[in-house]
Amino acid sequence: MTTRRIAVLLPCFNEAVAIGQVVRDFAAALPGAAIYVYDNNSTDGTAGQAVAAGAIVRHELRQGKGHVVRRMFADVEADIYVMADGDSTYHAASAVSMIERLTTDGLDMVVGKRVPSGNGPSAYRPGHESGNRVMTRFVAQLFGESFTDIFSGYRVFSRRFVKSFPALATGFEIETELTVHALELALPVAEIPSPYQSRPEGSASKLSTLGDGWRILLTILQLHKDVRPFRFFGAIALALVILALMLAWPLFITYLETGLVPRFPTAILATGIMLLAFLSLASGVILDSVARGRLEAKRLAYLRVGSESRP
Repeated sequence: MTTRRIAVLLPCFNEAVAIGQVVRDFAAALPGAAIYVYDNNSTDGTAGQAVAAGAIVRHELRQGKGHVVRRMFADVEADIYVMADGDSTYHAASAVSMIERLTTDGLDMVVGKRVPSGNGPSAYRPGHESGNRVMTRFVAQLFGESFTDIFSGYRVFSRRFVKSFPALATGFEIETELTVHALELALPVAEIPSPYQSRPEGSASKLSTLGDGWRILLTILQLHKDVRPFRFFGAIALALVILALMLAWPLFITYLETGLVPRFPTAILATGIMLLAFLSLASGVILDSVARGRLEAKRLAYLRVGSESRP
């Protein structure tokens, strides 16, 4: 581990209560690692606490975790990247086993699966644990199953992953984008348990259950459209065909019995819906070829990062 450059990346927004301890914990767990705190417009003295604890502090003015991660990945040069939150909920000592798994197995990402630490009340807010399970299962159905905790912010990356990740998300949906990127390119990844701790007293979560949950759902659907366009538009086409048949079937039965079409506007509507279904299916076929080209470009970008920089 000492022969490789390790960078700890900590995106922060108003985490003055916890960030000092987080920096000290990672410094103790990973001696020699460079610890970066990226302050995202904090107003509570987060940056000062991080500097006092020995971190390298930088700033990202565009609000949102996705913006911060994009900046961190672009700016920081290392061989191994450890990303966590600055709220003291993640177990810093777990980074050692996560890095060992990354380097031993030649992986590109290791996710710290959050498990209760057993100390104090659950760190999950009401509804988050069940919501996480539902969203994880949804992502598995759409993109393939490799993880059981897709929203964990505790991850270890290879340089190859970091320098080829497009990072388009702006907020908390960044974890979803990281997961789908790995699944889309079929990258070697793993997931290991890590204790998930309660926030220290006086620290508050910045995650909005409904607002950020809705944005994450929209991100999953957007990524599904971009990554699996034939399935996405094919499902729309199928739904439109079923709707058209529901409208047209009574008219068809009446026509067979009487030779008349009693509701001509309905027949026109059903025909129009069938046309939309055809256009949706054709769009899926065309965009599937585009998506394949984008996938090849992403794979080439991934491979352009030299294998010598990969653990």
